[in-house]
Amino acid sequence: MAVSYELGESTQQTARFLVGMERTGRIVQMKGRIVVGITGATGSTYALTLIRWLIRGGYPVDAIASETGRQVFEYETGVRFSLSGIAGKKGLLSIHDNDNLFSSLSSGSNRFESAVIVPCSMGTLGRLASASGSKLIERVADVALKERRRLVLVPRETPLNRLHLQNMLALSSAGAVILPAMPGFYQKPRTIEDMINFMVSKILDAIDIPNDLTKRWGT
Repeated sequence: MAVSYELGESTQQTARFLVGMERTGRIVQMKGRIVVGITGATGSTYALTLIRWLIRGGYPVDAIASETGRQVFEYETGVRFSLSGIAGKKGLLSIHDNDNLFSSLSSGSNRFESAVIVPCSMGTLGRLASASGSKLIERVADVALKERRRLVLVPRETPLNRLHLQNMLALSSAGAVILPAMPGFYQKPRTIEDMINFMVSKILDAIDIPNDLTKRWGT
C-alpha cells in the first residue's frame, strides 16, 4: 500500500523522480495534475466545487475559463475567477489565459493527468467534435484525446437537438466521457449542495479519484 509522507525541502526535487518507487522502505505518492475548463453554459458551481475539492485533496489544478465562462462563473457563484477568489491563497491552483496557445498545456509533452470541461457549452462541444477549436480549452481537450488521457465533458443543456447528440456521439467515439449534469435523487438530497456534490462525485469517479462526496447506492 502506498504511503504519503512529508519530504524535507532538500529532497523535494529528488522525490519527483521517485514516484511509485521504494525509498527507505516507503513509497512516494504524487498526485496527478487535473485541468478544469469552464465554458459559457450554466452550472459553474459544479466547477467551483470540483476545483476546491481537488485542492483540498492535494491535487494540482490548472483552471481555464472562456470569456463567457468567466462571466457566468462570477455571476452564478459570486466568486471572482482568480487565485484568491477560488483558492484563497497561492498553492495548488494555476489559472491560464484561454487565448494563450503558447501555454505549456497546449503540448502533449505536458503530462497532466485528466481534463474536465464543466460546464461544457454546446458551442464548445461542436468545436471539439470537429477538432476546429482555436482556444486553449479546446486545445487541451484535443491533447487529452490524442494522448489517450481522460477527458470528461459535462454538458448542461436541454432540450438537445440532433446536432448536439451527434457531436456527443462523435466525442464519445473518440474517447471522451460524456457526463451530462443530471443529478440523481436516490440519495435523497436535502439541499442544493447535496445535488451539486452528487455531480462532482460522478466527475471524480470518471477521472478515477476516490471520494465520499455523496451517498452511494447500497451503502
